[in-house]
Formats: sequence, C-alpha cells, structure tokens
Amino acid sequence: MKPLSYHPDALRYRALLGTGGIGREESRSGHFLDHRDYCKLHIVAHYVKVFLDSPFPVFPISKVGQDDGGQRLLQEMQEVGLDARFVGVAQGAPTLTSICYLYPDGTGGNLTLDHSACDLVDKTTIDTAEPLFEQHRGKGIALAAPEVPLATRQYLLEKAGAYSFYRVASFTMGEMDALRQSGMLGMIDLLALNLEETIALAQIERSERTERTTVHQVVAWMRTQNPHLALSITAGKMGSWFWDGSGLHFTPSIAFPAVSAAGAGDAHLACLIVAAALGMPPEAGAFLASLVAGISVSSPHTIHPYLDAALVRNIIWERGIQIPDSLRSYLEV
Repeated sequence: MKPLSYHPDALRYRALLGTGGIGREESRSGHFLDHRDYCKLHIVAHYVKVFLDSPFPVFPISKVGQDDGGQRLLQEMQEVGLDARFVGVAQGAPTLTSICYLYPDGTGGNLTLDHSACDLVDKTTIDTAEPLFEQHRGKGIALAAPEVPLATRQYLLEKAGAYSFYRVASFTMGEMDALRQSGMLGMIDLLALNLEETIALAQIERSERTERTTVHQVVAWMRTQNPHLALSITAGKMGSWFWDGSGLHFTPSIAFPAVSAAGAGDAHLACLIVAAALGMPPEAGAFLASLVAGISVSSPHTIHPYLDAALVRNIIWERGIQIPDSLRSYLEV
C-alpha cells in the first residue's frame, strides 16, 4: 500500500490511540452478500495507517471475543500494520457483530448486537495504554468512536486531555441526547458527524432555505458549547462542511459509481485525522477527505482493499480533478 508522500519530521502529531468497536458486520439484502464490513474504529484506523504508514503508529484500544471472528480481525489489523497490543480477548463474550441491510440504491444501515466483547471495554482497558499516553504527551491523537460504552469514551477523552492530545470523536444518532448532557463537547477538538446527527444534537429545525443555512445554525450552536471545537459535517452527495474554528469550508462531493455507501463517513474522518497529523491547511484536508470518501463507495466493502495514495493519485490524473495546491506534494501530482 502506498502512503502519502511526506517527511516524518513534518508530523505535527506522532501517534493515534483510539477506542471503539472492533467487529464484523454481516451484509444482507434478502440473502448473504460477499461484502467485508467492519466497525468504525477498524475502518478509521486502517485508512490512517495506510496513508501515514510506519512513521505514524496506530493503536486500537478495544476487545474482541475468543472466537474465530476475533482472531481473523486481529490478524487483519496486524497485516495492515496496526499495533493490536491493546486489543484484548474477552472471555465469555463474542466479537461484536452487526447485521447490515442494504437498499438497491446502495444506502442502508445496521443493527448492532449488544453483550459483545466491546461492551466490556472499560476504564481499566484504557489504562493499559497509559505508557503510550506518557510517551506521546502533547504529540498524540486520541479517537473516541462508537460501539464501546459512552462512559469509556469519555474517560479516554479526559485522559487524552490530561496528556495534551488532540481529541477526535464521533457518535451515533442515538447518542445525541446523552452527548448533549454529558459535557463531552468541551473535551473534543474535532467532532465528526453527519448533517442529520448535528441537527439532532443542536436541536434545531432544518432550514427551509438552504442546507448551508442549517449548517451555519449548527456551527453557531456548537460555538456556544465549545468555541475551540472543529466540526466536520458530511451530507453524502450534497458534499461536506468543515468548521476549523474561524471559517467554514464547503467541499462538493465528487461523484463515483456507488456500490455501497457504508464506510464512506469513516474514510472521511480518517483523512481528517491524517490532515491533522500532518498539519494540512483545512481546505486540503477537507478535499482529501471528500475525495477518499467518494472513492470508497466504489467498493462493496467498508474498507476499500486497494484504496491508497497511489490509487488516489491515479484517479486524479485519469479524471483531471483539480486539487488544492497545498495537497499536491502529498500526492506527488
């Protein structure tokens, strides 16, 4: 796999520690499909590792079950270069499993089974990585992703704050009320949600004028909760918005033949983490995220097996895509 082109000394942050669900999703559309689907932490960690490679270690902090599925996931993570030393094997609990349903247009959703190994990820699990927090003090990125208990993710963000990490988080639609009441918004540096989630979180009515008006209303509300928060809002084919704390950047979506939209938002988030690690300008990071998310939907799998910097560069050349000048050196175009 081909990473982005950069010198290790250019890294603003030097490691990713993330907690969230690790598991497989069984894709169905009335019958089993040959789709390989993964949970959010695994998808995000995979793409971060692919684009930044060996100078940037990635440490998932989670649990799998003592079953064949868990062992396969551990092997796959290690094959791509993820450091799985903090992925425990839970006794008496299965690896997280979701049932993914797909509609003919490629959209869909999933139902996640509870009582999995990921439900056992707790504060003690996070504490096992304490030496890494100390090692990367002020130079690490922490990711709090869904499918482990919300209290565990809050603990990760609190610990990351104590070690001056850059803190990234995402949540599910069903967690918006709890997120609003928890005080966690004040612990996050970059929040990644889709448009419907942000509307629910801010408890605003969708504007009858334009989606941009709605986004401005969301950003205004977010600033009352955390004036330093960066916010990524994805809206599928409509594009995405990125609030960097001082300005709002809109990036149109780039159309690709869609096989499955599952995992596109996670690919988008992964590239924003890559951009933060490299200190990219906001417009460059947002463009890379949009482009990679677009390419990802052309695969039936939630992790596109061939998506790396070389594929991105080839698609840019083939389609004549205009990219920000600040992104050119990373993609060697």
